[in-house]
Amino acid sequence: MTSYEEPDVFTTGAVGDPGQRTFYLQAREGADTTSVKLEKQQVMALAEYLGGLLHDLPAPDQVPEAPELIDPVIPDWTVGTIGVAYDNDRDRIVIVADELMPDEDDKGATMRVAVTRSQVRALIDRAESLMAGGRPPCRLCGAPLDPSGHACPRAN
Repeated sequence: MTSYEEPDVFTTGAVGDPGQRTFYLQAREGADTTSVKLEKQQVMALAEYLGGLLHDLPAPDQVPEAPELIDPVIPDWTVGTIGVAYDNDRDRIVIVADELMPDEDDKGATMRVAVTRSQVRALIDRAESLMAGGRPPCRLCGAPLDPSGHACPRAN
């Protein structure tokens, strides 16, 4: 397990053009950096869940802008599941990401990151910005429009 108890950086980002983007979570503490690949839907779900959690906690004093991904972005592994907990004693939100494994009996890698409320708020803001930068939705069916064309089921 890779654990970041006081990370300097905890961010999300995407590499590639809309429709072809690869999404990442990234943590750094000192000289150690971990980048994990995940799905856009996982980023959205994590941001929504963290937003609900923050709603029940005191607002952070300052919210820095979430940093860009640290280059080079090379995924250490792909995320399967993500868990979230609140450490009341440390006033930290703990995010645990487990590696996607082909056989559920296999044990993969785990990244555990204990972040401040400010870091979480910045991550949520960054995730919302990433989602807004994606492909525009079709006005009829709501599915993302591809630059190469769109076969809308409602247009038939």
